Amino acid sequence: MRIVSSIRSLLFALLLLAMSAASFAQIGISISFAPPELPVYEQPLCPGDGYLWTPGYWAYADDFGDYYWVPGTWVMAPEVGFLWTPAYWGWGGNGYVFYDGYWGEHVGFYGGISYGYGYYGEGYEGGRWDNGHFFYNRSVNNVNITEIHNVYNTTIRNTTVNRVSYNGGNGGISARPTAEQEAAAHERHIAPAAVQTQHEQTARANPQQRASANMGKPGVAATPRPGDFNNRGAIPAKEAGAPYTPANRGGNQGRSASNAARPSTAVHPRDLSPAAQPTPDKGKTKLDQNYQQQEKQIAKQQLERDKLQRQQDQEHQNLARQKAGEAQKQQVEQRHQQQTQQLQQKHEQQQQQLQQKQQPPNRDRSKPPN
Repeated sequence: MRIVSSIRSLLFALLLLAMSAASFAQIGISISFAPPELPVYEQPLCPGDGYLWTPGYWAYADDFGDYYWVPGTWVMAPEVGFLWTPAYWGWGGNGYVFYDGYWGEHVGFYGGISYGYGYYGEGYEGGRWDNGHFFYNRSVNNVNITEIHNVYNTTIRNTTVNRVSYNGGNGGISARPTAEQEAAAHERHIAPAAVQTQHEQTARANPQQRASANMGKPGVAATPRPGDFNNRGAIPAKEAGAPYTPANRGGNQGRSASNAARPSTAVHPRDLSPAAQPTPDKGKTKLDQNYQQQEKQIAKQQLERDKLQRQQDQEHQNLARQKAGEAQKQQVEQRHQQQTQQLQQKHEQQQQQLQQKQQPPNRDRSKPPN
């Protein structure tokens, strides 16, 4: 029995680790019709040293049942040495599923999608880190060399022009992850930064970004910084990747993928959803004890949330006193988001462990009760 119990504990621990490793590249939603092709657009000028290019992509909103374009934009890396793996759509057997982008030390698999500007389906050719500084490849990036001197020039031979925006399925890209890309998927990742999340939400709220309104040619295809939709540097699409007809959607609707959810976009503990309160059962002593354990755990977790929130509020006040610049504020917010998501993952694992502990022992159903 001890061996069986140990095996169960090991399997449960492995499950938790797998859930944690996949949390920044999970399937978020499954759609029965493919996203439009990628629009043609120019890259805006890099706003300053340390910004990395994150390509635009089609996202999907259940509430209005349509794809919408999230513009490509320049974003400060959350950590020195980190690169961006873009989001992508892939065929999941009965629908198109969405995989979130993430930050990591290596660029992982992004469906073989040719987003351009260094992202040509595999890896990243737009720049590299060297001694704590990011060096830009001028052959694929729009960089002002009078302000940014850490540059180089390597020509990228990309003769295949493909605007397809999804992997697999009918007409999709046929690429599969390499061993190196699979290894990169298991490295430490950081979820999209707070400014990236806000950038996507701004695109979602703009009806003109929806495919049914712009016919695959969004009015804002790229921005110099996240959220700069009204900036003079915002770039409209030159043309749609291919003719797009909303009628092709038919009556299809998006649906949540089973056992999958997009990673939390909470930046601070106060942004997290309230913890689900346990339901007491006073009629049974064991269940009542379970309720008390759950209630005690939730109270302890709330104290940890409050403590982290006070710490982050203090850092906000320090930034205000120091009159910090936007780049420093962005880095702090990225760190706050990482802290919040780590705390959330810790609490979810604690809840799963407690639920596992409180499960009644398995009985041999082949034997009749005494």
